[in-house]
Amino acid sequence: GSRGFWASAATIVLALTFILAMLLAIGPLFRRTLSRYAEKEEPGKTAVAAVLVFLLASALTTELVGIHALFGAFLAGVVMPRQRRFRAFLTTRLEEFSSVFLLPLFFAFTGLRTRIGLLNDARSWAICGLIILVATAGKLGGSMVAARLTGVSWPDSFALGALMNSRG
Repeated sequence: GSRGFWASAATIVLALTFILAMLLAIGPLFRRTLSRYAEKEEPGKTAVAAVLVFLLASALTTELVGIHALFGAFLAGVVMPRQRRFRAFLTTRLEEFSSVFLLPLFFAFTGLRTRIGLLNDARSWAICGLIILVATAGKLGGSMVAARLTGVSWPDSFALGALMNSRG
């Protein structure tokens, strides 16, 4: 969505600055701040709240820079404390939050943005059908082959591929 060479260059410079700041300054500071929670048996709600605020702030920053918010969230995950118990605790808590709150919100938002009216002629419908066919075949085939290579039977591989399609 840039508006020319200089806007693209500014986005690249800001993105690289943010990446370096996260890896060299913000990340280590955040890890030190959370280290007292990471040592505990059960870190608690304050740690989860701090992580969520950090994750959302990182996502917002990359969105404002001009890159997708997902990149900021990914980078926040990269700089999280490395203690296995802390990461397991966060994974459990954030999976609950995301599956109960964020996932339905994502599907509702995506559904509201869908504009079927743009498919207004036979050519558009044919292209849409082709894209759906290729996406379905790719996901089904990829899942089946990966499952088969790990020793799963063909019927179970197909079932896994069908489930992956219904999830996507």
